[in-house]
Amino acid sequence: MARESSPQRATLAAVAREAGVSVPTVSKVVNGRTDVAAETRARIETLLVRHGYVARGAGGAQSAARTVDLVFDAMQTPNNLNIMHGALEAAAAEEVDVVVGTVPADPLGASWARRMAAARREGLILVTSDINSQQARHFAEQHIPVVTIDPINLPTGDLHSVGATNFNGGMAATTHLLELGHRRIAFIEGPPGAMVAIARLHGYHAALAQRGLTSDPELMMAGPFTFDTGFTAALELLGRDPRPSALFASSDGQALGAIEAARTLGLRVPEDVSIVGFDDISAAQWSAPPLTTIRQPFAEMGRVAMRRLLRLIAGEELASPRIELATQLIVRKSTAVFR
Repeated sequence: MARESSPQRATLAAVAREAGVSVPTVSKVVNGRTDVAAETRARIETLLVRHGYVARGAGGAQSAARTVDLVFDAMQTPNNLNIMHGALEAAAAEEVDVVVGTVPADPLGASWARRMAAARREGLILVTSDINSQQARHFAEQHIPVVTIDPINLPTGDLHSVGATNFNGGMAATTHLLELGHRRIAFIEGPPGAMVAIARLHGYHAALAQRGLTSDPELMMAGPFTFDTGFTAALELLGRDPRPSALFASSDGQALGAIEAARTLGLRVPEDVSIVGFDDISAAQWSAPPLTTIRQPFAEMGRVAMRRLLRLIAGEELASPRIELATQLIVRKSTAVFR
């Protein structure tokens, strides 16, 4: 005997189209709001139940627990906690549950997408991870909207993403050093090929070009956004002859490693070498000296990504698949005028 398939739960937008009302009107009924006409409410409630939503009391219809996934490449940096805080805050405002995890070992994404669909996850936020076209296709086939935060790459132009103005941040950091009189400025890039690393590198190049300066390959190294990368790269860069008077690192982790490398070489920060980071993690203000850096609005990135995901789940069309939030130069005591 064939098993009857369960009806697929529609998006709020699909219910709204069938009811002949707007998505916000359906959302009001789902959330038990009373400012909807009785006839309209009854029509929407009937459709919600038909599409897998269940009624709860006289206050109106409400879906079974709504859940989305928030997945990180690795939970290793304070940035992740700030992003998570913002995303959870935005989800709580819409009474949506969030399951937090790390990227599974599934390079094609097929079983990952199937598991999410079977668990009735409504959407996915993917943080600082690589995503390929096959994974994106499998999520689309399972009708699971995806929003990425600071992705390593974007395999398709219509994949939704949230990030910071990394180019502007790279340019602001380098310009700050130039305005202090530095001309021989070393740069520690992030992982080659990562979108954010490339953008910060381009900002570095652009700031130098504005002053009529040419980037010196001998003053540039690349690697992961880690303390160890910053330490190893800075040992080599600050050992050049002539030595650079300033160093811009693509992450605060790298910058803190560079400060330690300067100490190891007997150099004072900022008297002998100025150092700038990128991110503004908590440790940046506690380092010795406190680190000049580019602040990324991580919590707001999490909030914006969650709000955009919930709009996609509701079937709304977004004006642009990409949104970038402003970075900010935070001047502390690791930079000084070149003498």
